[in-house]
Amino acid sequence: MADLDIQIKGGTIVDGTRVPRFRGDLWIKDGKIAQIGGRAPGFAKKVIDADGLIVAPGFVDLHTHYDAQIRWDPWCTISGWHGVTSVVLGNCGFGFAPVKPDFRERSMLTMTRTEAIPYESMKAGMQWDWETIPQYLDSLDRAPKGVNCIQYMPTASLMTYVMGLDAAKTRPATDAEREQMRRLLNEGMDAGLCGFSIQRLGKHSAQADFDGSPMVTDTMCDEDILNLARVLADRDEGFIEITQATGHIKEDLAFVEKLAATARRPILFQAITASTRNPDIHRKSLHWLHKARANGLPIFGQAGTVRSGFAFTLEHWNLYDMAPAWRDMLTGTREEKLRKMRDPAIREAVKSERSMRALDKNAPGIGGRLVKLLVQWVDNKPELEKYVGKSLGQIAQEEGRHPVDVMIDLSLATDLKAEFLQALPQFNAEYNAEIINSSMYTFPGVSDGGAHTKFFTGGAFTTDFLRWMVRDEQRVSLEEAHYRLSALPAHAAGFRDRGILREGAWADVVVYDLKHLDIEPDWIGEVAHDLPGGEWRRVQHAVGYRSIIVNGEETFSEGRCTGATPGKLLRHGHA
Repeated sequence: MADLDIQIKGGTIVDGTRVPRFRGDLWIKDGKIAQIGGRAPGFAKKVIDADGLIVAPGFVDLHTHYDAQIRWDPWCTISGWHGVTSVVLGNCGFGFAPVKPDFRERSMLTMTRTEAIPYESMKAGMQWDWETIPQYLDSLDRAPKGVNCIQYMPTASLMTYVMGLDAAKTRPATDAEREQMRRLLNEGMDAGLCGFSIQRLGKHSAQADFDGSPMVTDTMCDEDILNLARVLADRDEGFIEITQATGHIKEDLAFVEKLAATARRPILFQAITASTRNPDIHRKSLHWLHKARANGLPIFGQAGTVRSGFAFTLEHWNLYDMAPAWRDMLTGTREEKLRKMRDPAIREAVKSERSMRALDKNAPGIGGRLVKLLVQWVDNKPELEKYVGKSLGQIAQEEGRHPVDVMIDLSLATDLKAEFLQALPQFNAEYNAEIINSSMYTFPGVSDGGAHTKFFTGGAFTTDFLRWMVRDEQRVSLEEAHYRLSALPAHAAGFRDRGILREGAWADVVVYDLKHLDIEPDWIGEVAHDLPGGEWRRVQHAVGYRSIIVNGEETFSEGRCTGATPGKLLRHGHA
């Protein structure tokens, strides 16, 4: 009888294919699943007792920003704590390759605002040893990894590399530049890229660049995008991730359809989200998705099912950037922000009806309405403690002031350290379940793992989805949940032999206790000083995972990291 590496004994197996759960053992050898069910084919070096536990495929997270963090945190936490065994890097068109040596600094500065990744952490944690995409992929391949990853071409980086930053932001590419971009994308695809990505949010992007201007792809013209889509069509491989503004819904969605028809490859569109009261919001998106699918367009909908809250200071907050006056006030150094906050003209601009209307319109995705934000912390200043626990609207009413003045004055009095907390919102379980159950083409997520680290913890969405939708609300079956968390996203993104449990497939496995699955601390997490460069972030720990296995090796056992780094760069989707 053959020696085996791991036996997962007596668990309830949910294999990711929607097959009804069943009780059985699972054996692992040489990184792959050797056998499922039946009698033991040999003796295992390690036995994991899974009696009463769920045994399922590791989760596949298609929307992360761990491009920098994976260089110092091989397990891409917090996602790695919550059962994610495979991630996609380079989302929204943002990343660190290709990049000319003299643009490395500016590349990091860009990510400090648009994805709110601490600059000091990037500076201390990234060892630049690449310029081109092939060099970057080789570097990523060499780096220790506790999760598997695939990599998009970050379109903003590509355009900047070919055109220069100013030109990329202000004009379409020339024919010669488009030819060079096609050549570089082909070169990257040859080296193992999985496609390309773009964020297209317009000149008032909610995720602006370091200097407050739109990101390169935000104002990218249609033809420059379609130019790259034709590369994928010619190769008949790869996929495209697009974050598309829908301010002009008919025209914006028509472009996504044109992109799908041109590339003839999977499009990951985001995001499909549910409101608390109006079912038309998500049903219109689903109707469009189903109509596109009926027309033969390979579009998938990434569902915004994340229930993480926001706790933020005006020192780091960037999600009011869609309102130009707020963006102008909150761009720059700490000293520049403080100076602008004291300027009466700027105060009036951020309080204007236009600015407040922009914040209210986007409230669901930016922490709710400003007037409902709660004062959470005032830098231990006794004279301000009376405000803690009150909303900005309540304070404004009691003192006869504008809520924005309350927010800014508290920020000034605490050197921008005053912290504001999103009031606990209501989430509509019925509508969120409908996004999943009524469509063949949607999966939960948009975690943004690795981004917005000081005020958001979306990387815990996998654990939350299982406890919320499956266990507590019982609106999504366990079999359906694991199909949507693993098999379907793996299929959509071209992961090979991932996302399901079957003999011969790579052994990416989670073993967990559904009854006790939880997140600690809940809602907004806690502060952890665990980033390079002396920086901090918000984290939420996972409760209830007995074991997390990547390529046949345990990366976490009983919630503790084993130190193993068995993850792989999956060029073209496979090891």
